[in-house]
Amino acid sequence: MKVTKLILMLILGGFAAIPSWAQNKSSQDEIKKIAESKEYTIDVNIALPMRGRNIPLTSHYSLEIKKDSVISQLPYFGRGYNIPYDGGEGLNFEAPIEEYTVKTDKKGNIQVEFSTRSQDDALDYRIKIFENGSSTIDVSMQNRQSISFIGELNRNAEHK
Repeated sequence: MKVTKLILMLILGGFAAIPSWAQNKSSQDEIKKIAESKEYTIDVNIALPMRGRNIPLTSHYSLEIKKDSVISQLPYFGRGYNIPYDGGEGLNFEAPIEEYTVKTDKKGNIQVEFSTRSQDDALDYRIKIFENGSSTIDVSMQNRQSISFIGELNRNAEHK
């Protein structure tokens, strides 16, 4: 199971390892501009729980950044350590964003990091957006196991 997750991450990382001379600078700049605008959505299609196999998602799930808030509509598969009796809201909530940063890594990929608090938990999000718009989302929480997602950047209407 861990081997499958490792192979998938290596394949996805392989696509990101395009030589720097082949990357389109204007595309990188456009993606960075979108990330800095704090107006975008990532549509998620695969969940990567810490334990178990990768889960293809058939329903619509997304992470939306709207200026100073995040609308998280993501499934959760994993172990909870200290959660409410009814299970709480998990990764389905809307909350203000704290400490939002945008960086470009050595390979030219855009990295976004921010923190937020839901009613149940404190969460740290790490998003990596590749040149072609594919994205990974890593979510770390205090009261639950971490989980990752793979999806696509959905450029909101004003950025198309």
